[in-house]
Amino acid sequence: MAGAPAAAKYFNKVAVHLAGHRFLPLWAVLRHRGRKTGRQYAIPVAVIPTETTFIIALPWGPDTDWLRNVRAAQGCTIRWKGSEYDCTEPRSVDEDVAVTAARGLTRRALQRLSPKHGLVQLTRALA
Repeated sequence: MAGAPAAAKYFNKVAVHLAGHRFLPLWAVLRHRGRKTGRQYAIPVAVIPTETTFIIALPWGPDTDWLRNVRAAQGCTIRWKGSEYDCTEPRSVDEDVAVTAARGLTRRALQRLSPKHGLVQLTRALA
């Protein structure tokens, strides 16, 4: 993972098994295909859902391998709250978009701790 600390690799292995289920609605599993290898990858991501999109903070910046792969493929699959979604149209968005979409504690956290490395929004549809 470009830009991510080595510890993130180990966290991801555990978190990918917990994310995407109904009991952890903040976390989802993003599945993407490597643009060079064609290999399938799954990573845990924190999502802010709207009726038609997922917004994802980029703690390691916009140059992570997963985001480059998603942009190259123009999409990915996200498992969230037990359902699979086809996601397309990856695009950068401002913090205001995320704050408007977020609710409760997530909104307050975004207002206090601005995402330093940006946000990406994906259009979603049930798979």
